[in-house]
Amino acid sequence: MKAKEFLDMSPEQLTEKVAELKTELFNLRFQLATGQLSNPKQITAVKRDIARAKTVLRQKAQA
Repeated sequence: MKAKEFLDMSPEQLTEKVAELKTELFNLRFQLATGQLSNPKQITAVKRDIARAKTVLRQKAQA
């Protein structure tokens, strides 16, 4: 997702999205360990999405 999409979300939606992304990251790591992951770059993309969401959430908390 783009940072712009995260900026349009409310803090509650961002918190839910972070939890959803963490679950997705767990599943991707599990697939990697079992050799079922076809594209390892997905892990990096999900990590960055988590970081973007947390950054926007922090910015909104400070404002």
